[in-house]
Amino acid sequence: MASNPAESPKLSEDQVKVLEQNFNKVSKHPDGTTLLLIAAEVGLSEEDTEKWFKQRYAKWRQAEGLPPKLGSVLD
Repeated sequence: MASNPAESPKLSEDQVKVLEQNFNKVSKHPDGTTLLLIAAEVGLSEEDTEKWFKQRYAKWRQAEGLPPKLGSVLD
């Protein structure tokens, strides 16, 4: 059975811990180099790491009472 490419791989507790630490202490929007380093540290592809950060950021915005995506005042 083929896995859905839209789904993120199952992360270990240690991977989530490292991702959360980087999200909270380093950046909610890591640049390309930072993203590459985080991906290497947790053993994920850059794409999966970027996807995790985008999903985590949407969850954080929701928790802050903001819309999940950053929008323009012209929207």
